[in-house]
Amino acid sequence: MKATWMMMAGLAPVLLSGIAQAAGGEAGRGEYLSRIMDCGGCHTPGVFLGQPDHARYLAGSEVGFMVPGLGVFYPPNLTSDETGLAGWSEDDIIRAVREGVRPDGRELAPVMPWHAYAALNDEDAAALAGYLKNLPPIANKVPGPFGPDEAATSPYLTVVMPQAAGDQPKN
Repeated sequence: MKATWMMMAGLAPVLLSGIAQAAGGEAGRGEYLSRIMDCGGCHTPGVFLGQPDHARYLAGSEVGFMVPGLGVFYPPNLTSDETGLAGWSEDDIIRAVREGVRPDGRELAPVMPWHAYAALNDEDAAALAGYLKNLPPIANKVPGPFGPDEAATSPYLTVVMPQAAGDQPKN
């Protein structure tokens, strides 16, 4: 009896994975990945103001990041709207997520953690891209980007660059 339970427990992850795939398929996997990768933590309006707008999940942020010497960048709309990813192919999305490069060849904002996402396997990258391409369109053109000498028109967080230990202010 104990051996039967141990064998069943060992099969549980395989069985549950199969059930999850059948229930949600690739779209379910893509949604799951977008949540554990915390895409909504930057790309959802209101998140940085403490009031995320769940009705506009992944539609871009009105609060950006100022990177010294580079400018102010706003997390873009990831929905299928023309103000978002409508013009991007799934391959474009995969390249952006894994390599930090937009379809036009420009680099993504330096605060996008694409280095971490570069480890996505082909199946997961395709599932994420497919999920994003199939999100309902939500019109939301985000501000910017603004160069280092331009004035941003919306609020932003400032990224503080690391300093050497000897350069730290003393308390």
